[in-house]
Amino acid sequence: MGIESIHESYVKSQRLTVLADHFAELIPDQSTVLDVGAGDGGLAAAIIARKPTLTFKGIDTLVREDTGIPVEHFDGRTIPSENDTTDYVLFSDVLHHTEDPMILLREAARVARQGVMIKDHLVRGLLARPTLRFMDEVGNRRFGVKLPHNYWRPKQWDAAFEELRLERKEYRTQLGLYPMWANWCFGRGLHFITRLELKESTASQHADRSVALSD
Repeated sequence: MGIESIHESYVKSQRLTVLADHFAELIPDQSTVLDVGAGDGGLAAAIIARKPTLTFKGIDTLVREDTGIPVEHFDGRTIPSENDTTDYVLFSDVLHHTEDPMILLREAARVARQGVMIKDHLVRGLLARPTLRFMDEVGNRRFGVKLPHNYWRPKQWDAAFEELRLERKEYRTQLGLYPMWANWCFGRGLHFITRLELKESTASQHADRSVALSD
């Protein structure tokens, strides 16, 4: 059995289950969520199965025939939504596939009323970059996914959140994504999930702008 077969058999399904559990806990009830890079919509559908009060829609650069939620096409840079049109924007292992994550993070801050949800990687510890590159190659290369390997250090994430006035309300690095035999190598603090909320002044500006547009 090759490494890609092992990934499909033992890693992918557990990863989906674990991520759905985390996001279902972190996303407030009754929220609307825009899943950027939604793929087949499987993650969103799994989250909804755990918290049916949530409403999802997705966007992706490649729209598949069968998706677990409605998915629309976008160009990978500009989110095709007006300002303040969804409670949360969700990125699950999407931003490190872009040349400049700030482009989509700015777009997320523009269209979100409440905040942003992110699952992505952290460059920290011994051999972090080679390990992350290996995981990306195994999980994505055969599907033709763009792999710029644009992984950030914790300080880079913190600087981006500060610039966009996004405040961390929840932050998890011990996610349990992998079977125990693999976690020591591929887990070990290389992943995080966070719920970011718009800081109060930013949220007020969004609200004022929405009122002005409706007048």
